[in-house]
Amino acid sequence: MRLGGSRRSTNVEDYRSSPGGRPGLKFGLGTIVVLVIGYFLGINPLTMLGLMNNMQGTAPDSAPASAPPTDHDSDLVRAVLGETEDTWGAIFRQGGAQYPPPTLALFRGSIQSACGFASAASGPFYCPGDRKVYIDLAFYDELAQQFQAPGDFAQAYVLAHEVGHHVQNLLGTLDKVQAAQQRMGEAERNQLQVRVELQADCYAGIWAHHADKDRGILEPGDIEEGLRAASAVGDDTIQRRMQGEVVPETFTHGSAEQRMHWFTRGYQSGELSSCDTFSSGG
Repeated sequence: MRLGGSRRSTNVEDYRSSPGGRPGLKFGLGTIVVLVIGYFLGINPLTMLGLMNNMQGTAPDSAPASAPPTDHDSDLVRAVLGETEDTWGAIFRQGGAQYPPPTLALFRGSIQSACGFASAASGPFYCPGDRKVYIDLAFYDELAQQFQAPGDFAQAYVLAHEVGHHVQNLLGTLDKVQAAQQRMGEAERNQLQVRVELQADCYAGIWAHHADKDRGILEPGDIEEGLRAASAVGDDTIQRRMQGEVVPETFTHGSAEQRMHWFTRGYQSGELSSCDTFSSGG
C-alpha cells in the first residue's frame, strides 16, 4: 500500500500501557488462536464479551495515553483509519450528512469497553455502545502466522471491515438487526448476522475503491491480500481446519466465497446500493 502521503488519524486512544484488564490474565498462543477462531466461527462478539465479563469480573477502568500514538507499530492503522475517515466523510457529504468517525482503541492483552470486558482473544471488534473499534495489534501476527494471510492490505481489510460496522451503526442498520434478532431463533439469528458481516465486508470494498480512486493508495497484489484474508476468516475455512467438517447453519460471518464476493462487489462498484446483503441470496 502507498500510505506515505496518507493523513494519520488522531482519533486514536492508546491503552497499551494501561492496566485495562485484571492483573495476571494470560493466554497462551494456542488459547488465543482457538478463541479467535471461535469468534470468527459464530460467537456474537457482544455475547462473547459478556461471557468474559461474567467469568473474569469487571475490569478496572482504563485511561488512554494523553496524546495519540506516533510509534511505528501503530503507524499503519492510524494511516488506514485516516483513509477511512476521508473516504466515508466524502461519501456521507455527498448524501447531505456528516460522518462522525469512530475512535480506534489500541490495547494490549485486555480492556474494558462499553460492550464489556475484552481480551486479545476476542479479536478486533466494533462496539456500538461507545463507537470505538478495538484492536490488539498482536492480532495481525495471528492473521499472518495462523491464518496465513500476511500483508499490509490484509491488515487494512480487517480495520476497514470494523469501520464498516460503524457505518452500519450510523445508518441504523445495527439497531434494526438487533431488534429483529430478538424475535428469532438461533439459526435465524445466525443467518441475519451473516448478512451484517457480509455488508461490512462490502463496505470495506467501497473504502478501497474510493481511497484508491482518489488517492492512489493501492499497489499490485493488495486486493489479492485482502481476498486472502477474507477467505482465511470464512466460516467454512475455519470449520474445515478446526473440526474437519462444515456446518453452514452455524455460520455467522459467511463462507470464504461469500466474504470474497461481497468485498469484491463493494470494491468494483464503490456504491452503497451494491451492498444490500439483506435482500440478496448470495
